Amino acid sequence: MSTRNAAGENFLLPNGTFFAELLIFLTVLGVIWRFVVPPIHRVLAEREARVAKTAADQQTAKDARAEAEVAYRSALADARAVATGIRNRAREQGRSIIEQRRCAAQEESDAVVTRSVAELRADADRVAADLRDSVDPLAQTLADRVLGAENDRAGRG
Repeated sequence: MSTRNAAGENFLLPNGTFFAELLIFLTVLGVIWRFVVPPIHRVLAEREARVAKTAADQQTAKDARAEAEVAYRSALADARAVATGIRNRAREQGRSIIEQRRCAAQEESDAVVTRSVAELRADADRVAADLRDSVDPLAQTLADRVLGAENDRAGRG
């Protein structure tokens, strides 16, 4: 073994190449840290901010949808109540109109029946008077004939 080899080439002792490589490595690391990492951090921060904003917007939209759903349900219930009231009023008005028409029809029917009864009585009285006028002479003639026939029999007999 040579002394130079033993002292100069000891692998545990760093030489100039190691320091040069270390210097280049630290320089590249510094350049990357100075010029590459900040834009990446900025992009990641912007992305994270967009994600947070999107999450907040989604929550806001979810809350707005829930509020709209509640308002919709409330408006629907109110509309159903109003429609029920309108329907009930319409039924009452319909019943009232039907009852009014029924009463008017009954009154008209009663008036027609009264007129018809009066006309029938007048016709009956007129027919009775006509019959009396035509039956009285016939009855008188028939009575005269019957009495005359009996007188003839009594005079013959």
